[in-house]
Amino acid sequence: MNIAKFGFSLFGINTYVVYDPVSKECAIIDPGMITDEERDAMVNFIKKNDLKPVHLINTHLHIDHCIGNGFIQEKYGLGTSAHSADEILGKRLKEQADMFGIPFNPKDIEITTHLKTGDVIRIGNGELKVIHVPGHSPGGIALYDEKDKFIISGDSLFQGSIGRIDLPGGDHAALLKAIRENLFTLPDDVRVYPGHGPETQIGYERRGNPFF
Repeated sequence: MNIAKFGFSLFGINTYVVYDPVSKECAIIDPGMITDEERDAMVNFIKKNDLKPVHLINTHLHIDHCIGNGFIQEKYGLGTSAHSADEILGKRLKEQADMFGIPFNPKDIEITTHLKTGDVIRIGNGELKVIHVPGHSPGGIALYDEKDKFIISGDSLFQGSIGRIDLPGGDHAALLKAIRENLFTLPDDVRVYPGHGPETQIGYERRGNPFF
């Protein structure tokens, strides 16, 4: 499968579109668009590539990763797929917006498909495997394309860093354990596409990430 990355303004969020170039089905992951220009960038990419959105997936429900959910849901008629442990975050988006001083009144998010480790999300001829990586948030997940050797890590693992744990539901020990047991067991050459910042690789982080 192919992956397209969009860098949006709210906290430098990385939003991804993963798509099968044959069937044209795609998944929109962590929609962080907040301006009309950012919404247009996403819609124009989908239209230009003749893609058919079939999944809306959140690696977790902190506001920067889901502030665009309402727009995507209305535009493409999709429900939200996320881990049930983050449901409380989805129901407190207005509180999150106020906490960060974001002048936006988002609708609360109801999870329609509850994801867990072992679930397989099919996108045309490709698939993403769900891996639960709690710690940054209780319901943090990563999405692994085993065939094409990439993983979308959300805010669990970054280039040379890990997710912050000072937000509600954060747990430092749980995050380190989940990364060691669920991400660092993947092959060295798996590319990591994080929720913020540049790409990296599993082997590079296993050997050199200062948190380990």
